This record gives sequence, C-alpha cells and structure tokens, in this order.
Amino acid sequence: MKKVLASIGIGNATVDTVLPSETVRPGETIDADVHIAGGNAQQEIGTIRFELETRYLTDDGYREVDIDRFTLTDGLTIEPDQEETRSVSIDIPYETPVTVGGIDVWVETELDIDLAVDPEDKDYLEVRPTPRLQTVFDAMDDLGFSLRTAECEADPYGRYAVGRRFIQEFEFDAIDGRFRGDLDEVELVAQPGPDELELFVEIDRRGGLLSEMADMDERKTRTTIRSTNRKTVRDELAALIEKHV
Repeated sequence: MKKVLASIGIGNATVDTVLPSETVRPGETIDADVHIAGGNAQQEIGTIRFELETRYLTDDGYREVDIDRFTLTDGLTIEPDQEETRSVSIDIPYETPVTVGGIDVWVETELDIDLAVDPEDKDYLEVRPTPRLQTVFDAMDDLGFSLRTAECEADPYGRYAVGRRFIQEFEFDAIDGRFRGDLDEVELVAQPGPDELELFVEIDRRGGLLSEMADMDERKTRTTIRSTNRKTVRDELAALIEKHV
C-alpha cells in the first residue's frame, strides 16, 4: 500500500537543491548540493534532472522555456527515511536573462521515478548583469536615460540569435541630458559573451504621426562592447545614438 500511495505522490521521496547563493551572473558556474529524502516506501530514482528556466512573452501570452537542462544519470535506490546528498555544478549560460522588471529565472530539480509522481524542487535566482552589461546600464544612466521595461519576448525568426526562441529587450526613456526631447526611447538587446557584448540598438526619434505610422522614426544599428570602462562605453553609446538622431 505504501508503494501505491507513493506512486501518486503521498509519502513520496522529496528533493531539495541548496544553492550557495541565490545571486548569480551569466557565465558563472555555481556548486550546489541536492538533498534527497526517502518517503514511506523504497523507490528507484533513474535520473536527477535540472532545468534552468524563465518565461517569455508571445502573441498568445507567456510561455515557459528551458534556458539549459542537464541530468545526473547515476541511478539511486532510496530507502524509507534514507537521506542522500549529491553535489552538482550548474552553469549559468550567457543568454540567461537579467531578473529586472518582473523577469523570473529559476532552477527546477526533478527526480525521475518510474510509475510515480516525480518529486520537484524550484529555486528562484537573482540574475545580475555581466560586468559589460552593467557598464552599458551605467552609461545609459549617465546619458540621461531611465530603464522603463525589461521584457523577455519571442524571437521566432532568429533576428538576434540563431537557435534561440526568445530575447530580452530593455527599453529606456530619455528623461534628462542631451537627448531629451529628441527621442521617444532607445531599445537594447544584449548578447553577452566571455570576451565581448553584442548590442543591438533601436533608436526611436520623436516625430510626427505620419513618421510613426510608417516607422520612419526608427533607426536600427548594432555595436560591440568590449570595455568595462564607464566613460569609454558612455562615449561609444553617445556617438552611436547621436549619429542616428
């Protein structure tokens, strides 16, 4: 009877992934401990699955997506009330979105148990910008821009990256400084990497109704950020935006 109850999740084994910190940056690797506690009956665990997940906006609403996934394949027999701990290293890919503006990122751990409800654990992360992306944010602030929204959106045609289903877009308003009054907004899509940051930029100039209807007020460009020097990046972005105002 205990095995039957465990198969529907009553008295099942449980799993808890303990992270050293909830704060991470893309490109980092974090070491974690996976604690498994036996339930009321012996159970065979085939694999331990890990999924790094977020959600992004589509035309039909929000959809959850795996940023990355992997498994620990060593089988395990967990006895009633037995406790086991497995160590694991979790890579945070560079395409992991930054958790600002209501964006959520989490690690989901799942035990694969035949003929049973798979026990799960969900741990939310605070994903901070890479050093280069933080420098871009600081430079935009220096230029009088304020971050309005940061949304993960579908990219079905691969405009920004091949093989990815979504991107994170940052929208900035010109509230002060030299560009105030000339621009409606600046939109940034960042593709970080270990040695550089590819930055896609859309500059929306302030124009009349006809210009906006025809998208004549929009200018799209791109640049590569290699420095983490705030003044250097500020000057690069100022020159880029000035060119398209």
